[in-house]
Amino acid sequence: MAEDIEHLKQHKIVRRDDGRVRLSLHGQPASVPDVDEAVGGSGEAPAGPIDRDALRADVVEALKRIFDPEIPVNIYDLGLIYDIEVGDGAHVEIHMTLTAPACPVAGMIVTDVARRVGDVPGVRTSHVKLVWDPPWTQDRMTEEAKLELGLL
Repeated sequence: MAEDIEHLKQHKIVRRDDGRVRLSLHGQPASVPDVDEAVGGSGEAPAGPIDRDALRADVVEALKRIFDPEIPVNIYDLGLIYDIEVGDGAHVEIHMTLTAPACPVAGMIVTDVARRVGDVPGVRTSHVKLVWDPPWTQDRMTEEAKLELGLL
């Protein structure tokens, strides 16, 4: 049977009996990152009409080029992207999470996602919000990611 990837993570979410969440770094209490959102994009309006489906597909491709520093899988296939909304005027809103709340590079990842999505041709602005509910689990991973990590 495939091994669980919990051993790959340096930081963990521990749900207590009372339902509250405790963050830990190698078993010790840890803190939530101070950067929980970032923006990107040129701010320039697209020249023509917006094809939301095509723009969303381009955003997904950009996200597939960003990798989690602890796990050698891109953040999209890892299941860290919870929602992508392409709104009016080519404004892209993304809700994402991390495998571990106390990730020391959390701010870098959130900022990188906002920048790279903002650089996608046709995106006017990007806004990335880091969320923790629901907590990330392996169930969010694509089959490709599970195969890459030997979990299938």
